[in-house]
Amino acid sequence: PVCSMGNSTSRLYSALAKTLSSGAVPQHQDCLEQLDSARLDPIDPKDLLEQCQMVLQKRPPRFQRNFVNLKENAVSNHRPIRVMQWNILAQALGEGKDNFVQCPMEALKWEERKCLILEEILAYKPDILCLQEVDHYFDTFEPLLSRLGYQCTFFPKPWSPCLDVEQNNGPDGCALFFVKDRFELINSANIRLTAMKLKTNQVAIAQTLKCNETGRLFCIAVTHLKARTGWERFRSAQGCDLLQNLKSITQGAKIPLIVCGDFNAEPTEEVYREFSNSSLNLNSAYKLLSPDGQSEPPYTTWKIRPSGECRHTLDYIWYSQHALNVNSALGLLTEEQIGPNRLPSFHYPSDHLSLVCDFSFNQDPDRLL
Repeated sequence: PVCSMGNSTSRLYSALAKTLSSGAVPQHQDCLEQLDSARLDPIDPKDLLEQCQMVLQKRPPRFQRNFVNLKENAVSNHRPIRVMQWNILAQALGEGKDNFVQCPMEALKWEERKCLILEEILAYKPDILCLQEVDHYFDTFEPLLSRLGYQCTFFPKPWSPCLDVEQNNGPDGCALFFVKDRFELINSANIRLTAMKLKTNQVAIAQTLKCNETGRLFCIAVTHLKARTGWERFRSAQGCDLLQNLKSITQGAKIPLIVCGDFNAEPTEEVYREFSNSSLNLNSAYKLLSPDGQSEPPYTTWKIRPSGECRHTLDYIWYSQHALNVNSALGLLTEEQIGPNRLPSFHYPSDHLSLVCDFSFNQDPDRLL
């Protein structure tokens, strides 16, 4: 059980193995007891990283990705806020539904793949972490990340496709984590997205946080829109609904906003244009990596399924460009690093790349809340 986790390296290793390889979601009462006890015992991130690396010692080392500095002479009166966006690939879908024909099943084993996911998170140390396709929240991410100092929120899909897979670990959904020492939670909303006035299977979490260092408020949201070709109008309607909710939460953009998500939409889609042209004055952070600052990356997901090779840009970090600056962004993996069998792989745990940005508040006094 989670409560057996201790401070010593051997106990941490044993608990990591147990916590992360457990099967079904624990019963509700047991789960609450475990989570309460978990919060009492902080974990040193260096210890956890070392234990992950021990589990992964037979795998190739992590790829190096470098941050690109986007504000040469940025002046800020506070430490940047690091935001990480990542569709981590639900375990049930990776093993049971997605059919990555070039990825060996051995590479998808949860006992090791979970450590690759944790290694990626620990390497970049985000202040705010936005995840999609989380189906091991209660037995892995909440117990461990809460003990690393994060406040954790999870909102599952009402009808998760994970539940169709035998020996699943419960529904997948969106999860949002923020470092409690840096931020205070002011308001939290779980949003079930609608399309054409109908409730859908897609969700979002939106939280208003206060930055303890500056006293500034901002809103962080995470979402995962409907997948698949042919659902473009549906995604557009979901995007409109999310924007309406966010307009209300941010008081019409008075509160700065960051939206992370797997939109399942290329930049050519209507939902992308809705976010670009919204009255919330949003820009896509990863456009800033392009030479002209106007083009999205060539891909954020790259996989091979029976139907063929899929290389798409679907993941985004949107931000209030009048109120926030993007100081730096993490470069993507190159085609050479990804390799001919694409993602996921022994090197990388998901079919989507993580996106990481460092933000600072605009210092224009007229913009202060």
